[in-house]
Amino acid sequence: MDAALLPFTALDWTCMVAAIAIAYIIFGIAGFGTALVAAPLLIHFMPLSRIVPLLVALDFVAALGNLLPARKVIVRSELARLVPCMALGCIVGVVFLLRLKSDLLLLLMGIFLLVYAVYTLAVKAKPASLSALWALPMGVIGGLFGAMFGSGGFLYAIYLNARLDSRDQARATQAALISCSTMVRLGLFIVAGVYADGSLLLLAVCLLPAMALGLWIGRHLTLKMSRESFIRMVTWLVLVSGISLVYRYFSA
Repeated sequence: MDAALLPFTALDWTCMVAAIAIAYIIFGIAGFGTALVAAPLLIHFMPLSRIVPLLVALDFVAALGNLLPARKVIVRSELARLVPCMALGCIVGVVFLLRLKSDLLLLLMGIFLLVYAVYTLAVKAKPASLSALWALPMGVIGGLFGAMFGSGGFLYAIYLNARLDSRDQARATQAALISCSTMVRLGLFIVAGVYADGSLLLLAVCLLPAMALGLWIGRHLTLKMSRESFIRMVTWLVLVSGISLVYRYFSA
């Protein structure tokens, strides 16, 4: 392994492997959470402008397994509305991610985690129904957040759950949309030259075993608590992470 491309200590590697494994255990159980969980831990070892493309590369591999299951219940009309809006938001988000200063991105990531966690914990009543016109703001903002912070899926979930009566249809369509988002972001990062020096791809390859182990554990782990209770517990962890990032910015 080229130490010049991956200048990390043994302790760094241990922490990064643990962060990826934990993130994908949560992803395996809840279907979300890689960036929300891993980014606040990985940010101690690399800037956010490298963390998000790294997680996108890993998510791309993980997303391959989500393209086939439940494809028959995917609502393609909703995908057709959301994907163009999501792609537009991704383009803007990638520009911001690569152009903004690292310390400002740190603050924005902390604020994003705080807003996400407070909303998830505080808002109990979800929209009962939404017009198809909501695909524009939800898709664009979801794509923006996905490109900048690695996570915009909660907005897609709000929209789809308010549009579709079937929970299986909403989950399958959201999984397909997140897979499309991952491929769009990966393509944009390739065009932007983010992976040109090979270091991020090499790091992703090194972390693949941790990702695979986390997914396997998450998908085979039987929880004594409900999925909703587990997601709520994870959200409290996201809230703590957001507070720590904002504190780190203002204490620097």
